[in-house]
Amino acid sequence: MIRRGSDGFFEAIAKDLYTAVLSDVLDGLGFPDQAMPPSIRPLDDDRVMVGLARTGLYREVYEVRPDENPYELEITLVDDLRPHDVAVFGCSGSKRIAPWGELLSTAARARGAAGCVTDGFVRDIRAIRRMGFPVFHAGIAPLDSKGRGKVADINVPIACAGVRIAPGDLVVGDADGVIVVPQAVEADALDQAFSKVHGENRTREELERGASLADVFARHGIL
Repeated sequence: MIRRGSDGFFEAIAKDLYTAVLSDVLDGLGFPDQAMPPSIRPLDDDRVMVGLARTGLYREVYEVRPDENPYELEITLVDDLRPHDVAVFGCSGSKRIAPWGELLSTAARARGAAGCVTDGFVRDIRAIRRMGFPVFHAGIAPLDSKGRGKVADINVPIACAGVRIAPGDLVVGDADGVIVVPQAVEADALDQAFSKVHGENRTREELERGASLADVFARHGIL
């Protein structure tokens, strides 16, 4: 089966898998809390995001000191993004921070990044939608992070919308939401997910031919 580092790894996941099937197999592997809550939504339902987490941990602030660059670590993380990276900004559910906007999307896209996930807000949404960059967010607001929040650390384990994410974890987002696949179970999860999709395709074909749901479920055990 497909493994990280093989040709077409990210493309195969984006083409054939989806968050619902990954959620199902992670449930079976004993990881039932890997789906972000329904409050985390795609800026554009048509965009699919598959990549590896690069994490930033925000904390709230209430001032900007004259001797500091409030964007220092944020800039460092974005400038260091590589192809297929996903910027993941955990804001602890703050209602004061919009850490992502058009310029960060432009810089991230130019580096080949796969998208952004944040439990904070996003702004400049018309421009981001025009450029087609996948962004998943907890809301839309015009708030700059300056004077409201700053990145306290990068490339460390964080929680985003209550889901623990370590740097390098596989992150998948689509119209149904966002799933985080821990590296420790990534291979098993992907093997089972591709197998389940194959089974779902057979199930769908039989249902389309008019077979009863009860009979199809009895044969394949997939619903």
